[in-house]
Amino acid sequence: MSVEIREITDKKGLKKFITWHWSLYKGVEQFVPPMMEFEMSTMSKDKNPAYKHSKGRFWMAYKDGQPVGRIAGIIHGEESKATKHIRFGWIDFIDDMEVSKALIQTVEDWGNAEGLNKIHGPLGFTDLDFEGTLISGFNQLSTQATLYNYPYYQQHFEELGFEKAIDWTEGRIKVPLEDREFIEGMDRKAEIISKRYGLKIKEFKSGKETLKYAEDFFQLLNDTYSELYGYYKLTDEQVKYYIDSYFGFVQKDFILMVVDENDQLIGAAVTFPSLSKAFKKAKGRMYPFGFVHVLKSFYFNDTIDFFLVATKDAYKNKGVNALLWKRLLAACAKHGIEYIFSGQMLEDNSSVNNLWTKYESAKDEEIRRRCYTKSIV
Repeated sequence: MSVEIREITDKKGLKKFITWHWSLYKGVEQFVPPMMEFEMSTMSKDKNPAYKHSKGRFWMAYKDGQPVGRIAGIIHGEESKATKHIRFGWIDFIDDMEVSKALIQTVEDWGNAEGLNKIHGPLGFTDLDFEGTLISGFNQLSTQATLYNYPYYQQHFEELGFEKAIDWTEGRIKVPLEDREFIEGMDRKAEIISKRYGLKIKEFKSGKETLKYAEDFFQLLNDTYSELYGYYKLTDEQVKYYIDSYFGFVQKDFILMVVDENDQLIGAAVTFPSLSKAFKKAKGRMYPFGFVHVLKSFYFNDTIDFFLVATKDAYKNKGVNALLWKRLLAACAKHGIEYIFSGQMLEDNSSVNNLWTKYESAKDEEIRRRCYTKSIV
């Protein structure tokens, strides 16, 4: 029987779109289901301000009456004008070339109708959404901010004519708290940088205090991420959306900020206790009981995940990261953290990747995700 593609047009359909792949990965230890509430917000035109300048459509594939795949098509306002690209994301499918081909063709047809001639993905509306196809590191538990997929995805994309656009890698390290020489060296370096440039580590009495710097932090992201693949500056509405979405969950000890003598933000990193195991226990739903597992993870955890990190251009390569790491290591010692996961790093972003090469790895296989691209025929 041929593949039938059905577009999602209502809330009930979106819920099925979000949850279908949970059954696809049932029993896969490394898969972490995203939270239903967050996914619904991202896909909702009423909540996600990305829809003010972008378009998003969602489809599911059926075969013999059963769901066998899903895909989102995204036309990013700025990107579509600048590069004639359409994005695909939230893609999952059974190991059937007919299914993956039908899904991609659906997005290509939409792009062609809109005058676009290239397709790339997996990507989301912004750089803060899920992106990349896992091509190595299948034995590693995904973080709450990264995707898991089966190894056959790579073969499907290549057979469909896609080529590599860019790769993201992850660093996973053991916290070197027992290496006194390393810790003392980091402290000395941080002290030198602090005195040389008049910088200091910001200490917070509560998570709410970090909100004072939240807008400055996202402005810092806009300034420093603008040259990265697929990144487009967040609007004021999007900044508020992400502040409301994420800063309400922050734990003060894991928000790292460096300011100058005028209390201006110079560098910052947002990290979270790992929520991967909590999300699995919650089975992708915050309510009615999932929040209990999430709350426990904030206080009883041995792993933290980097979410976002940025340094002002004028201070890059001047050792600001030493102050961030000094503060992070102190937080790890205080909370008994043993592992730090970097999150996704573009492979050509050497200033970030180099930070992780000096530490002992806590993984036994490289974690790499790929963005694919091709011309629309």
